[in-house]
Amino acid sequence: MTSTESTPLPPKPSFIYKLVPASSPVPLNTNDLPDKLPVSGIDQSSGFIHLSTSTQVLNTLKWFFKDDSNVYVLQISYDKVESQIRWEDPKAEVCGPRGGEGMFPHLYNGLKLGKDEIESVKILENKEGGWDAAVASASGDWLQW
Repeated sequence: MTSTESTPLPPKPSFIYKLVPASSPVPLNTNDLPDKLPVSGIDQSSGFIHLSTSTQVLNTLKWFFKDDSNVYVLQISYDKVESQIRWEDPKAEVCGPRGGEGMFPHLYNGLKLGKDEIESVKILENKEGGWDAAVASASGDWLQW
């Protein structure tokens, strides 16, 4: 393998992520999480919870949270919710295989996201270096495929 080639990702992620604006606080201690967090307007109107893989988090932050100073990132074990995930394009019009920037994990479980689904919570800050720096600091140990 040359230095320009990357290691292929496993067929399924270990974790998927929900991004939540700082205006909707989430407890950082998972013991304090409720059974069900309030859902966003977009999730409510879509009828499912919009999620991202680790490789999609940066562009999701840049697209939907570009003006936010802080965002809560909820880490969800993929194995816990795999049976309720559909891989779809952002508008949920096209289903397909996982992977690729165009297909996102959508959670269809009655809009429930709480202590049973969330493994960990982290706050990313959009400060010097922008979202690129925030994601780089979380990658590897916490933000992982």
